[in-house]
Amino acid sequence: MKNIVLIGFMGVGKGSVAREIVKHSDYMAVDTDDLIESMENRKIKKIFEEEGEKYFRKLEKRVAKWLEKSVSDTLISTGGGFYKVDNLKKIGTIVLLDAPFEKILQRLQEHPNAKRKLAKRPLLQDLQKAKALYEVRRPEYLAVADIVIDVTDKSLAKIAKEILKKVKK
Repeated sequence: MKNIVLIGFMGVGKGSVAREIVKHSDYMAVDTDDLIESMENRKIKKIFEEEGEKYFRKLEKRVAKWLEKSVSDTLISTGGGFYKVDNLKKIGTIVLLDAPFEKILQRLQEHPNAKRKLAKRPLLQDLQKAKALYEVRRPEYLAVADIVIDVTDKSLAKIAKEILKKVKK
């Protein structure tokens, strides 16, 4: 077994899917944003406010190096921009969770903790900019993905089973 790395736009459900996969497999799960928050002892939003995006991307690279050297048999959910790290392919099988921007936004807005979910994503504060970012990133996600899973209107259990089936081939 090797690592599964979940990539995709912020809010697509990478963390939720990771937790679902753990229920149906022997994988452990880690989240790159959680690792960064732990390293820095502050929230992602604070890091962006106090240090900026460039500093945050350096932290992602540091986490990526650690994952490559130290982590195996693990499900790794990533932040929306993590796919740009140089060693991504060395970390594991890259699985893109794909959905239209409108569906991602709808998913976040319908979540029971919608206000908190939206507030913790600094790059989603301006929806026009977020949509433009999505349009830039989507083809880049597709280019690095080993497996693409359309998550539109699918249950977490169905997505998890689909990923596990495709990764085991």
